Amino acid sequence: MGKNLLRLKDLPLAGIEGILDQAQRFCDGEKCQEFAGKIVCNLFFEPSTRTLYSFQVAQQNLGLKVISFNPESSSLQKAESFYDTVKTFDSFGIDLLVIRHRRNEYYNEFISKLGTPVLNGGDGTGQHPTQSLVDMLTIRQEFGHLDGLSIAIIGDVAHSRVAHTNFEVMERFGMRVYTSGPPEYVEKGMNPIPFKQALTECDVIMALRIQRERHETNFSMSAEEYHRTYGLTAQNVTLMKKNAIIMHPAPVNRNVEIADELVESPRSRIFKQMQNGVFVRMAVIKYALGED
Repeated sequence: MGKNLLRLKDLPLAGIEGILDQAQRFCDGEKCQEFAGKIVCNLFFEPSTRTLYSFQVAQQNLGLKVISFNPESSSLQKAESFYDTVKTFDSFGIDLLVIRHRRNEYYNEFISKLGTPVLNGGDGTGQHPTQSLVDMLTIRQEFGHLDGLSIAIIGDVAHSRVAHTNFEVMERFGMRVYTSGPPEYVEKGMNPIPFKQALTECDVIMALRIQRERHETNFSMSAEEYHRTYGLTAQNVTLMKKNAIIMHPAPVNRNVEIADELVESPRSRIFKQMQNGVFVRMAVIKYALGED
């Protein structure tokens, strides 16, 4: 029987550290084929590039047989329910399911009724556990530790599952976590901070895109106005601390939340995060399929 990973808050710090340590070992070149021949299905009910395909690379690195589900050509188009779709794959005797869905806590509908372990690839505006592990691994590689560091998460915090997961887990690890952005999208209780103060005081500046697909009303600012007010530019990035870094969970809207020339600048770790995505997801798969 494997293990689910639905929310990082369900794991003790030691368990999270164990996954990060394993991810680092994979990053350092460790190989693993103990799960060769097992079958994994990626059930993504929302669009994805980095999460879906880094999971696929991770799965192939571990020797798994990979099934990728396409909602557009499935019986969802015949009015089959989300529950029945998931239960169908569970019935096939698959070893692991990776699921992403637009509904918060989608897994509550079926998790007690499955025999197959589930890895959460993102639920609505709720949680994105593997991306937070990616972010923490990247920060730990940069600074050697997490405790005592400060991070500002800038942008559409209210609709960001990355922001919600990072805020909770990073505080547990002793980081000081702040948020900044348009007032309509910064949540109470998430340590709001003025944008310029965030730039000057924090070790990590994490930009978020405006998640228009989750908005119930139109966002009030144009892309140009947002970039002037909350975007990272060549000018305001000079306010950052000497060793501070730029991060972004992506996809990046260049010249909106971050200037084009900064995406691959010396301060940026954006593509490093993407690279770490494979190693983290290898570690998470090993956690789910491995022995206790």
